[in-house]
Amino acid sequence: MEVQAIAKNVRMSAQKMREVVRQIQGLPAVRAQAVLAVTPRKGARFVAKTLKSAIANAEDLKAHKKEYSGIKTDRLVVKEAFAQTASTIRRFTAKARGSAGPILKRSCHIKIVLTDE
Repeated sequence: MEVQAIAKNVRMSAQKMREVVRQIQGLPAVRAQAVLAVTPRKGARFVAKTLKSAIANAEDLKAHKKEYSGIKTDRLVVKEAFAQTASTIRRFTAKARGSAGPILKRSCHIKIVLTDE
């Protein structure tokens, strides 16, 4: 059985977020939480929050949906974890001779899929 959690429009570039997300792919969910707790990156907090949400989704589905009653929430493993680009906010900063240079405020979506298999 698979469960997932998605965090949308996180104000951090997908490139920076992917560095954190790659660390937890294939790990058991409990171990992935421990790895993220000691990772000194801003993106680790967002990924940890999404992982916690995915684990809570698994427990909620187990309690309320009969097709998920067989899921083993203590044996959850991170099957997929990835960060995709979201919308970019464009701003401009003043440059020499009256011109303008772009500032790209990038954001991303984080998706974590857990499985008990």
